[in-house]
Amino acid sequence: MRRSSALFVSIALVAGLSACASPAADTSCTPLAESGSAVDKVKVTGGFGELPTATFPTPLTASKTERKILVKGDGSPALPGGAVTLDFTIYNGETGDILGQTKYDGTDLQTTSLDDTSLIHGLVATIQCAPAGSQIVSVIAPTDLLDPNGAPIGDLGKDTTLVVVADLISTSLAKANGKDQPAQDGFPAVVLDANGVPGVTVPKSKAPTELKVEVLKKGDGPVVKAGSSVTVHYTGVLWSDGTVFDSSWTRKSPATFSLNGVVPGFAQALEGQTVGSQIVAVIPPELGYGNQDNGTIPSGSTLVFVIDILGTTP
Repeated sequence: MRRSSALFVSIALVAGLSACASPAADTSCTPLAESGSAVDKVKVTGGFGELPTATFPTPLTASKTERKILVKGDGSPALPGGAVTLDFTIYNGETGDILGQTKYDGTDLQTTSLDDTSLIHGLVATIQCAPAGSQIVSVIAPTDLLDPNGAPIGDLGKDTTLVVVADLISTSLAKANGKDQPAQDGFPAVVLDANGVPGVTVPKSKAPTELKVEVLKKGDGPVVKAGSSVTVHYTGVLWSDGTVFDSSWTRKSPATFSLNGVVPGFAQALEGQTVGSQIVAVIPPELGYGNQDNGTIPSGSTLVFVIDILGTTP
């Protein structure tokens, strides 16, 4: 029986994963793991995009994390700090039992940043530098399965290894990397910290009644098309008082979604923009949540989003 992805959520220090295309400007990358005698003992049936089965002698042990790319994709590499999207199967190396598995049908893909603040180190080592479209198998050593306090994660013992089979569906940028554009009058002011996280100051003026879009950085990646999926980092604030009501940066994980599944103003602001761009979108109520409350967003609110466009797929 297939288990849920709960284990992955526990070993992703900040969890979440799902899907988009990726032009990364810097393709240099240093892998953190290589093949070895432990991962060579793992036999995988089922190719990229298929529900895999891994068999290996138990208990399988490793003194350091090993990984092997079984199917090498032709997409952009998974770079440190960028976003990645996976299907995966996780096995207990001691028993051979499946601990977690996605459905491999696109319904429960997960998106996260590729760094040690978002994932345990063994998963970073599994994924880093692999190109999108790859199927990867790894044996994660116990020393790479520790939480930030140095304790074993979940119910795993201190000497437990994990065997991971991962399909790297897509990769994307870590933050907008486009060329800075001149500021426009009347728009909220945006200041970025060293990591690219935006702070937003809303003007003390009446909110616009139509959708307004400002490009802060102009990327040179693919164009976002109507109805496509996008991977973005974003911060949303209320025009009325500048209160932040949502931010993917706070969750330390980019968001991936279809433009058909968001409020109209958000989708319209992204359509025609390019990957690598950062934009400000001011969305009037009729293109947002209208005259109804939505969580911490009062009815009739004008919304302001600062959006980094990290990737897109049709």
